[in-house]
Amino acid sequence: MVVQSGLDRLLQDSASIKKLSGARVGLLANPTSVTASYIHALDALLDAGVSIQRLFGPEHGIRGEAQDMESVGENLDPISGISCVSLYGSTLESLTPPHDSLADLDILICDIQDIGSRYYTYIYTIGLAMKAAGKAECEVWVLDRPNPIRGDVVRGNVLLDDYKSFVGLQSIAVRHGLTIGEAARFFNAYTDWKCELKIVELEGWKRSMWFDETGLPWVLPSPNMPTLETAIVYPGQCILEGTVISEGRGTTRPFEIIGAPFLDANQFQKEMSAFDLPGVAFRALSFRPTFQKCAGQTCAGIQIHVTDRNVFDSIAMAYAELSLLLKYPEFAWRKEAYEFVENRLAIDLLIGDPILRQALEDGNDPIELSQTVGKRRARFDAQRAEILIYS
Repeated sequence: MVVQSGLDRLLQDSASIKKLSGARVGLLANPTSVTASYIHALDALLDAGVSIQRLFGPEHGIRGEAQDMESVGENLDPISGISCVSLYGSTLESLTPPHDSLADLDILICDIQDIGSRYYTYIYTIGLAMKAAGKAECEVWVLDRPNPIRGDVVRGNVLLDDYKSFVGLQSIAVRHGLTIGEAARFFNAYTDWKCELKIVELEGWKRSMWFDETGLPWVLPSPNMPTLETAIVYPGQCILEGTVISEGRGTTRPFEIIGAPFLDANQFQKEMSAFDLPGVAFRALSFRPTFQKCAGQTCAGIQIHVTDRNVFDSIAMAYAELSLLLKYPEFAWRKEAYEFVENRLAIDLLIGDPILRQALEDGNDPIELSQTVGKRRARFDAQRAEILIYS
């Protein structure tokens, strides 16, 4: 094994297991919470003599059955039968653990695989749990896992405070280059999400690694994140959620294909290719989503083929896509409430700055706009450098 996860290292640490065995312990986990041998953290900890009093499930649920933005109301783990607190219900308040769910615990263990993009909700679930645990005087142990799209690349702007939502609750870059342990350190240092925090670090991980270089098993972190290839395109492609365009949900290649019934696939492919973006090629295609946007309709669009992931910039690609889509009279921004926010366009929550959206609408160069990061990014970069665990 090239890299050892925080979970595997914890299980080998007899002193830590002894402390846990004498404590009241909760576990925040999902399907990615597995050892190198594919044993779920719950089972591995129980087998090690740790008594798990309560489970906490993030978006998609403790076992990952729910689709995106689908309220999860589970109060029992469907496999173990252990009581479970959903941290993704139907209200904004449901994202934070209730005080009484932590007040009778000594330690909350958090073990979830993130994918390295600001929009992905798991780091905020951990952060909100940290804040609640701090108030309940419950320790938080974060079992670290790799950033699957490398930890030495930071891209994109930092969102404005007025545009925070569950796809961006803190001022971090789109592609943040942090592990979940480092994100927890960032929150503990620079936000009010504070608690008594312990990070069980990775062993053998280098910041330049992609996930498939770690030797760790890939378990899909959410229903529409099936592969590492999906995670590679996601930092840009998730922005398409703020439009009426299908981002490929309801197909077997979510985020790697986009389209709509009104697009001209060949023309769109030619125009995207004309940007001459490094590390990517585009193929015209048609597809029919089985659910969500354009469900049951034949869509024309493109498939994204990443040819060199080390130079590919998915954010620049997404801005290029938006600049072309805006030319279609049928195109529109998503108007429905998005991640518990009703008074902001979803695209503004995702981009984090309405000025960038307006600049796209005004026809400004999309590649230049994608590189517009500003002073807030410089602040994030400086703060990030202070809390990094791995050189």
